[in-house]
Amino acid sequence: MEVEPAEVARLLKDKAIRLLDVRTAGEYEIAHIDGGVLVDQALVDEIVTTWPKETEIVTMCHHGIRSLDAAAFLRAHGFPNVRSMRGGIELWSSTVDTKVPRY
Repeated sequence: MEVEPAEVARLLKDKAIRLLDVRTAGEYEIAHIDGGVLVDQALVDEIVTTWPKETEIVTMCHHGIRSLDAAAFLRAHGFPNVRSMRGGIELWSSTVDTKVPRY
């Protein structure tokens, strides 16, 4: 159910996934990953009702806990190709892109 940050970077570069950021707007303002989309209720409604169920999705948060819950939610709604980025933006910042601020 989890995917390593380095793999997420590769998948983003290849445009093979949709990266969903499930942190708060304040957290997103502090640090975010280019290509990631901040999730709000309107986007959740859109995903569940209109996105193709086979969409490749990776969820992410600060440390990888909330994103696991989000991935489980999407899987429960019929999206089998959902994974959570292990370690969240914290691990991303230390292993993939050190320019992304840590907080």
